[in-house]
Amino acid sequence: LYQRFNDRFWMDSVGFYCLGLDDKKQQIQSITSNPGHLLWSGIVPQERAKKLVNRLFEPDMWCGWGVRTLSSQNPAYNPISYQRGSVWPHDNSIIAAGLKKYGYHQEANCIAEGIFAAASYFQAGRMPELFAGIERQDDNFPVPYPDANIPQAWAAGSIFLLIRTILGLKADAYKQQLKVEPNLPDCLPDLELTNLSVGDATVGLRFWRNGEQTQWEVTHLDGELEVSTT
Repeated sequence: LYQRFNDRFWMDSVGFYCLGLDDKKQQIQSITSNPGHLLWSGIVPQERAKKLVNRLFEPDMWCGWGVRTLSSQNPAYNPISYQRGSVWPHDNSIIAAGLKKYGYHQEANCIAEGIFAAASYFQAGRMPELFAGIERQDDNFPVPYPDANIPQAWAAGSIFLLIRTILGLKADAYKQQLKVEPNLPDCLPDLELTNLSVGDATVGLRFWRNGEQTQWEVTHLDGELEVSTT
């Protein structure tokens, strides 16, 4: 599957994966956010990852609040449509998790900052299902999609996945282990987690920026759990 997928879906001319194959097995060459999920899956060869990441952050895809579902250069682009240029929080959180997996910590933080900033404009910080992919500027705000569900489960869940991503949390309840690989963004210089359950253990953790580095400490531990860096 790995080999067949990379042979058929990779578009070498643009350094990106196609959206799909048509009924004649020809590439649908639309540039979308979907290939960002491939990083999370691990199916992207290391030598192709950088090209994919760079393409996701080109201005036609990255609007400042998040990665658009469809390139603004596509004739079908509409930033206030459901899936043709809007920004979906859960979509972006999966992309961020993939970026972290491949070692692109700053790019993952960039997505987290954009989604967190957008959340601050919505009532009670509730993330909508999606919002418009209009370019972020100093004097504007994220435009809600008119019929977006608010609250919405996977949009709310995106915040938890983004926090897990920037902290690099990897839990193994069976082995009673918790690995951390934190890299806090500038917008979040200090973060504390309480009552984090890993198996039968409960742990509290504090993270803070010290210059360009992120430090951490265990603030509370109830039960058996080994907490260490990856």
